[in-house]
Amino acid sequence: MTHASSSPIWHPFTQHGLEEPIPLIARAEGARLYDADGNRWIDAISSWWVTTHGHAHPRIMAAIRAQTEKLDQLIFAGWTHEPAETLAAELIRITPGPLTRVFFSDSGSTSVEVALKMALGHFANRGEPRQRILVLEHSYHGDTIGAMSVGARGVFNKPYDPLLFDVGTIPFPHEGMEQLALDALEVACTQKPAALIVEPLILGAGGMLIYPAWVLAEMRSICAAHGVLFIADEVMTGWGRTGTRFACDQAGVIPDILCLSKGLTGGAIPLAVTLCIEPIFASHWSTDRARAFYHSSSYTANPIACAAANANLEIWRDEPVEERIDGLAQAQRAHLAMLAHAPRVSSPRRLGTIAALDVDQSDAGYLSGLAPRLIAFYRDRGVLLRPLGNTIYVMPPYGITPDDLAEVWTAIAASLEI
Repeated sequence: MTHASSSPIWHPFTQHGLEEPIPLIARAEGARLYDADGNRWIDAISSWWVTTHGHAHPRIMAAIRAQTEKLDQLIFAGWTHEPAETLAAELIRITPGPLTRVFFSDSGSTSVEVALKMALGHFANRGEPRQRILVLEHSYHGDTIGAMSVGARGVFNKPYDPLLFDVGTIPFPHEGMEQLALDALEVACTQKPAALIVEPLILGAGGMLIYPAWVLAEMRSICAAHGVLFIADEVMTGWGRTGTRFACDQAGVIPDILCLSKGLTGGAIPLAVTLCIEPIFASHWSTDRARAFYHSSSYTANPIACAAANANLEIWRDEPVEERIDGLAQAQRAHLAMLAHAPRVSSPRRLGTIAALDVDQSDAGYLSGLAPRLIAFYRDRGVLLRPLGNTIYVMPPYGITPDDLAEVWTAIAASLEI
């Protein structure tokens, strides 16, 4: 069953002029999606990188149902509730010690907006003229104005150039060019920017570009030496995707500001948090109301979403999540190895549960004409994959069955011939 052409819905990242079919999904379970007619698709990208344990996880669904019977929504400016208090305390417990404060929002983009505003507000309240933000080449941090400003400029945001603020861009640390990137960061930090924001270890929408943990650690050290705040955008990389709960763990890095969303609720419902070190909170703490942190949304720390997140953290605490992640990572390694030397395949790569490869194509890049053909090919074979241009990646829920994962990679192998 497909979305009716007469529907008034304007879908994200969708060119409706191409009139591509849009499946209408009725239910989901584990790594599978079903329409009303019983047709099924294997969700090989975790529905845009959010679903960790699997769709409709019983413990998370039960927590949501229970919370709806108690408290659905509450203004969070000057009020609080138990699900948020429990969640904040648990987040502080599982993240490194210097991160002491939790600010709630509702999406990855807004968690980044919060981080940027925290950084600029911190220096403004201290009376220091630090206003510039440094970013990593090819990065992507969301689609709100601030998040677009710190992302790569291109097809995603070209029409909105007049709204975007200027940033300092550090070259991506490609293999063999790591020192060039680190030297550029060193020079940029001497100009006293406010912060550097990075996607730790892997750039998602930029093409699943991977860089080593030691580079992340060096970037952190350079920022610390110059008093530049280090913002880790773990919206995609967090909650086990890279093989550890947080990507920064692999580099021994503790950021000054940490952005989390997507898998925070197991992917069940929107929620985000921005954690920060105590000095950032302290610079806003005052008897002067003008120094307060002026950011919120209507649904900040929604109780139902917080309940879902608490259930997710209980799953991490009670179930063998790390073993599932390790098993999926090894399975991804094996499947990728079987295609590593296939015709047209280049740059096969893997980090934790994420596997990716590039298809040699004359029109490489996000607007490659190959992507729509691949999406249709996979859709017709019962697989949800959404290549980034000529980059095919697999990022499934941790509970995907071996048979379903094998079916995904079989479809990828067949697609190399189209």
